[in-house]
Amino acid sequence: MEMITIPRQLLATTIVGLLSTAALQASADLSSRYSDIDGDMIADIPTDENQWTDPDTLVFAYTPVEDPAVYAEVWSDFLDHLGEVTGKEVQFFPVQSNAAQQEALRAGRVHVAGFNTGGVPMAVNCGGFRPFAMMAGDDGSFGYEMEVITYPGSGITTVEDLAGRELAFTSQTSNSGFRAPSAIIKSEFGMEAGVDFDTPFAGTHENSILGVIHKDYEAAAIANSVITRMKARGVINENDYEVIYTSATFPTTPYGTTHNLHPELQEKVQEAFFSYDWEGSPLQAEFSNNGESQFIPINYAERWEIIRTIAEANGVTYDC
Repeated sequence: MEMITIPRQLLATTIVGLLSTAALQASADLSSRYSDIDGDMIADIPTDENQWTDPDTLVFAYTPVEDPAVYAEVWSDFLDHLGEVTGKEVQFFPVQSNAAQQEALRAGRVHVAGFNTGGVPMAVNCGGFRPFAMMAGDDGSFGYEMEVITYPGSGITTVEDLAGRELAFTSQTSNSGFRAPSAIIKSEFGMEAGVDFDTPFAGTHENSILGVIHKDYEAAAIANSVITRMKARGVINENDYEVIYTSATFPTTPYGTTHNLHPELQEKVQEAFFSYDWEGSPLQAEFSNNGESQFIPINYAERWEIIRTIAEANGVTYDC
């Protein structure tokens, strides 16, 4: 089996070079409902205090997973801390799909959230999402890789073997589960999704991974951070699947607030993220498997430039 690995430090040159036929400078495309006076590519907090929201209960939504109940427990201690810092009741809101999470944001049913990497530009442009943090290791390192996996004995050992076969995606807003593999496979291997290979959609990375292991799908494009956590929980084993492609490193789930949350409350939410003690926490137990041990500040315009470029390469527009 041949495994193709692109080193992390080659992110800028490899991916951007890979997408050289695309526009390399993606720009903000905020809905007309928002303003961006300071030019940071995210919605400004409204200047009109009447537009601010100050709910009694903060609703937190984590990016959709196969079993939301598991992550309700994982986040429980942090959400208690968030409640203590903000003085609010805090509710975990399980979402079943990326589309449902985006709609909940736009409808004002979610106040604090973590979105999947590829869905962040949509959340920012159409939902007024203001990302400010993501998980990282002790040394500040962060991110995950897109991998193409298959089951042992599938007869698929290289990306080229996908021709005439099947590659499962997660959802159309997912970076590693759709946009990145679509762009990379087309640019590097000359094969187009839906033309040269079939593309069923599994809904979540967990569904894609389990679908491959159970031979429901011949192969799948997934985030390796998810597969690492599933192995750590004993849901799957190393020998259940084979990796035929590994990409460069992408930024992971960012956390943020809605743009019209009361400014002082937004500050308190940020304080809660950056003051949280990971030691011995459920978050540490779950995410340390990916080497993550803290929340670090992020700059959306800078960190998500490559994700916006990949979206442009896939012809994504934001008709909010």
